[in-house]
Amino acid sequence: MDSVKLPDAPWRHWPGLDRLTAALGPGNARVVGGAVRDTLLGIPVSDVDIATPLDPQEVIRRLERAGIKVIPTGLAHGTVTAVSSGTVVEVTTLRRDLETDGRHATVAFTDDWKEDAARRDFTINALYADPATGEVFDYFDGLADLEARHVRFIGDPLLRIAEDHLRILRFFRFLARFGDTPDPASLDACTARANDLMALSRERIADELLKLVVAKDAVRVIALMLERGIFRPVIPEIVAVERLARVAALEAEAGLEPDPIRRLAALLPADAAVAESVGARLKLSNVQRKRLIAATDADLFGAPRAAAYRLGRDEAIDRLFLFDWPTAVADARDLTGWDIPRLPISGGALIQRGLSKGPDVARALRAVENQWVAEDFPGDDRVAQIADAVADQALRSSSSE
Repeated sequence: MDSVKLPDAPWRHWPGLDRLTAALGPGNARVVGGAVRDTLLGIPVSDVDIATPLDPQEVIRRLERAGIKVIPTGLAHGTVTAVSSGTVVEVTTLRRDLETDGRHATVAFTDDWKEDAARRDFTINALYADPATGEVFDYFDGLADLEARHVRFIGDPLLRIAEDHLRILRFFRFLARFGDTPDPASLDACTARANDLMALSRERIADELLKLVVAKDAVRVIALMLERGIFRPVIPEIVAVERLARVAALEAEAGLEPDPIRRLAALLPADAAVAESVGARLKLSNVQRKRLIAATDADLFGAPRAAAYRLGRDEAIDRLFLFDWPTAVADARDLTGWDIPRLPISGGALIQRGLSKGPDVARALRAVENQWVAEDFPGDDRVAQIADAVADQALRSSSSE
């Protein structure tokens, strides 16, 4: 078989990359993993990882001798971060696993490229390339799998999952992003070991899940996961994919990027208690949890712009899409281009109209704001009229008491 070479790509011309690989020496640097895979698929690359048979201390010595900044970000696992002419690259010594417990691995360094490839998860992620010549090195038929859009574990799928349980979710995420039909043995192994997900930290699960739900083929793959009972051990609340399919279609029609929290909300029942429980279980940020809970309520405060003002733009679009607002797509497009205004009047303006400082002003200001929102955010002249009317009403009420 003729050797395969990487097509040209912007990252291959990053400043300082050639100096970095030259510092490591001939044959001692190969780009590995996602950068190789994505370049072969014609997908833009933002991160480059380099594998080397040199041990970490020798990597540091050679790079520093070449005037390249080195940060020892993960020395225990053989990884350093190199900064060369502003280009940031992770350089990792070839490794083999000594011991794994499904969450962490103890590794030893090696100079065997195939041994390093054998400890990776999927064949399409175990591709290496010479950064100068572009020659691709493939030890487990990853090129054929990439061409066939076939996501397959390297070696025995059950052993790969036992080494790191997160690989179950990664399998489905990669299937949703790159795959066509799932590898039967890999799919069966994920199904058989789904309970292993319970041993993982909820942060790791959340990270994978939020990446999965925005993947190109998320709807089809999540339907497969439900059929296979993958979510049951950790998020049993996810039982249907129909709402997600609808939200994904609306996002596409409105020209919006897939939103992970909106899509997670679409997988859950419209129940605030469930959203609160799942958000806490996944250790989402406070902002994410609040939004997930807000997405269980259909109230748009009378109009989409009113909802965007009261809740925020994304939160308003969540409700438009999740609760099938009749003109959801047009309204979402409107909100995307709309600058949410601030109330153009303060309590001081009401005090100038004769109201006393304190609760009376706060109540009157709320009344002005409510009327302003109800009238779809009119300009300053109309706001002044509203303020006059509210102040007059408040003064008459207080004088009659």
